[in-house]
Amino acid sequence: MWEGVAFREIAALTGVKPEAKWVMFHCADGYTAPVPLEDAMVEDSIVTYKMNGKPIPMQQGFPVRPFMPQLYGWKSAKWLTEIEFIPQYQDGYWEMYGYHERANVWDEERFKGQGGKHVRRRGLGSVPV
Repeated sequence: MWEGVAFREIAALTGVKPEAKWVMFHCADGYTAPVPLEDAMVEDSIVTYKMNGKPIPMQQGFPVRPFMPQLYGWKSAKWLTEIEFIPQYQDGYWEMYGYHERANVWDEERFKGQGGKHVRRRGLGSVPV
């Protein structure tokens, strides 16, 4: 169970400029994760400070981390230090290695250039179906 502050509330308090289209999450270890602003602003996106009723443990991202349940876990950056609203897309850590810019779980957006379609993989020695 995650508890936190709605990302929408944080955005409202900061006065996000109209040209902002992306959010870049910066973390204490140098990790970065870009998220489309529209995904960060959905109702259940939060900046969380509690896990299972207790402060987030250090290994899980203490003191806070973003949590957007509709996006793959690499967008839930640990040890959050800064939230930056940016006008255009920039690669974050995993995106530099070919992971998808948006990472919507329900559209199976895992890798850049996939167009959100699942790519069927075969094990060694298996016969295509």
